[in-house]
Amino acid sequence: MNRILSFLIVALTFVSCSEYQKALKSEDNAFKSKVAEAKFNDGKYKKALRLYEQVAPAFKGKPNAERMFYFYAKSYYETKQYYLAGYQFESFVASYPKSEKREEAAFLAAECYYKLSPVYSLDQTDTDKALGKLQKFIDTYPNSEYLPKANEYFKDLNEKLEKKAFEIAKQYHMLADYRYEYNVALKALENFIADYPGTPFKEEAMFYRLDSAYKMAMKSIPSKKEERLNYAKTTYTSLVKFRPETEYKEKADKILADIDKELQQYTNSN
Repeated sequence: MNRILSFLIVALTFVSCSEYQKALKSEDNAFKSKVAEAKFNDGKYKKALRLYEQVAPAFKGKPNAERMFYFYAKSYYETKQYYLAGYQFESFVASYPKSEKREEAAFLAAECYYKLSPVYSLDQTDTDKALGKLQKFIDTYPNSEYLPKANEYFKDLNEKLEKKAFEIAKQYHMLADYRYEYNVALKALENFIADYPGTPFKEEAMFYRLDSAYKMAMKSIPSKKEERLNYAKTTYTSLVKFRPETEYKEKADKILADIDKELQQYTNSN
């Protein structure tokens, strides 16, 4: 019995492979499309895609090709070719506005761009593009079953941009000691705090802002020193107001003591 089953499996595999090879060489696009869909349903996405790539030009623009182009886009998606999948899904949405697959295709197009978003340390052009695609989907389909996932992706991408912005501001702060560009670091940190008021990095950013303001004041020319010391003191107040028991309290208090000591000379002179 086992030998018979093995023989049948081998025979079926041979027939399947033979049909696929026949489809590759065939000039019958309907046959190619039929075999491609069968391969897709069997999880043979690369083989399906090879056939779809052959027939797609012949079906382009034809109303009866809706089903074929849906599976064509899904074949790219399943083989993780997200640039091409995203393009094909968007083309499908534009070509078949009344399709029952339109909403799903629109979501999958946006998801493809989400998957193309790189780690935060790299250029975030694709992340910005993905946010735009997701926002368009959310606006177009506010009651979609895919909305929770779209919102999750949107939040994830925003957090990635937030981390990128913080790391850039943090890097300016770290380099300031070598370049004496405390004004650049201070501006970067102020912009970050303003742009991301609810960020989990706020406490750390506020301490770095204090540190940059303090160092810039200490190295200032006499005519600007008092003003900058007073500004540095306000950044200390902002930090401890935001987080009274900040983990940077000891360092911040030491900075404040230095600031007050420097300011004392202006009080005495007055």
